[in-house]
Amino acid sequence: MLYQPGPEPLTVFPGLTRVMIVTDAWEPQVNGVVRTLRIVSAEMRKAGKTVEVVGPDRFATVPLPSYPEIRLALFPGAKLARLIAAFQPDALHIATEGPLGMAARAYARRNGLRFTTAFHTRFPEYVEARIHIPSRLTYAWLRRFHGAGAGMMVATASLRDELAARGFRNIRPWSRGVDLDAFHPQPREDWPLPRPIFAYVGRVAVEKNLRAFLELDLPGSKLVVGDGPQRKLLAREFPAAHFAGARHGAALAAAYAGADVFVFPSRTDTFGLVILEALASGLPVAAYPVTGPKDILGEAPEPVGALDEDLRAACLRALEVDRARCRPYAERFSWRACAERFMDNLVPAREPA
Repeated sequence: MLYQPGPEPLTVFPGLTRVMIVTDAWEPQVNGVVRTLRIVSAEMRKAGKTVEVVGPDRFATVPLPSYPEIRLALFPGAKLARLIAAFQPDALHIATEGPLGMAARAYARRNGLRFTTAFHTRFPEYVEARIHIPSRLTYAWLRRFHGAGAGMMVATASLRDELAARGFRNIRPWSRGVDLDAFHPQPREDWPLPRPIFAYVGRVAVEKNLRAFLELDLPGSKLVVGDGPQRKLLAREFPAAHFAGARHGAALAAAYAGADVFVFPSRTDTFGLVILEALASGLPVAAYPVTGPKDILGEAPEPVGALDEDLRAACLRALEVDRARCRPYAERFSWRACAERFMDNLVPAREPA
């Protein structure tokens, strides 16, 4: 279940008014981690918290090899130490395991600060897919990274169970939300493509497993909305598919609503915010029965999509879903509730006197 209690929640400390979030994923990057942190920070500010987000935009950076859209902070330790010391956070959250996350962890340990972390991304699988380092080695490093914190936040029950089986401890539930004002069933993009339209929205990158979607024998059209390092390659290999590029705001919402089925081919995402955005737009979802899709779709009282190891079969079944069910189910997922759970999971940087 998405909101399964799991371990007892960490104690809520009303005095935690100054919250610092250190993250290697931040604007202008466009991904689920950035969206989550941006919206949760805004919700916390509405609740009266003073929130400081420290991302790569404050540092000299270098592009991530093979993924230049992502830039990594270069030797951030000294400057980050000054920023943390100047802000004097009541609570410190380390969102990612990159250079900034490692520098924040090192500073906290040197100075006796407690902190929380989050498991947002399956880096072990991505690293193995890109540079062939066995995932078991990366998971061993991640256990040490997160094990130094007072709690590690995860988005779904199935991911919690998987990570617990791998030896991770102090796991805390932290689900996600959707912007119901931004994503809705109308207006719909009138795509000039044969129907039905099977759409993917998101980064066009190897970890998203887009080939599994583009290789399917499906009626109608395949639509890809988004950009990324594999876009040009896949556009050449699959000329029958329509690559619409990145969209934002109202244009993105209309793109979702104008399709007939949303296809989520990833096997490695830890949640899949785009699934909620599709459902809020009245779009049924087809996916593999893996962490993220099975947690979201599996909780619906009536089908709002289809899960199957045969992705083609899931796509065709999703076509039969009543679109009217999708929006009401998405309305259960509130960003305010997401922010409240995040705040509940924070710990005081210093032990209470």
